[in-house]
Amino acid sequence: MATRHQVRQSIVSLLYAAQLNQENQEFIDEFLNEKKIRNDQRKFTLNLYQGINEKLEILDEKINACLKEYKLDGVANIEKAILRLGAYEILFTQTQKAIIINEAIELAKEMAGDNAPKFINGVLDKINKDAK
Repeated sequence: MATRHQVRQSIVSLLYAAQLNQENQEFIDEFLNEKKIRNDQRKFTLNLYQGINEKLEILDEKINACLKEYKLDGVANIEKAILRLGAYEILFTQTQKAIIINEAIELAKEMAGDNAPKFINGVLDKINKDAK
């Protein structure tokens, strides 16, 4: 059974694929099967993924409001996916905010560039403070 961290890794990968126009339901099903994400974890994954897509415009507005030098269009796709996941969880779930931000930082360390963890931490921390 997949851990919550593995689920979040998968969501970032699915969001990344969607940005590259490679996502469709068949792809999602195959991807989740390959990653052995089943049952409750599959529901959790699909709920987060679908929620992010439904709230994408709101998430992008919140993220853009926290960016100083450039906007979301200038952010690398993996970092964009991590930010969207983190912002969605902060704004629309009951998960503890410290856990969300820590998970996003860990994802950035694993999947993104060297400066990404600090960047993602700063943006998500600001979204969290603004949401209170």
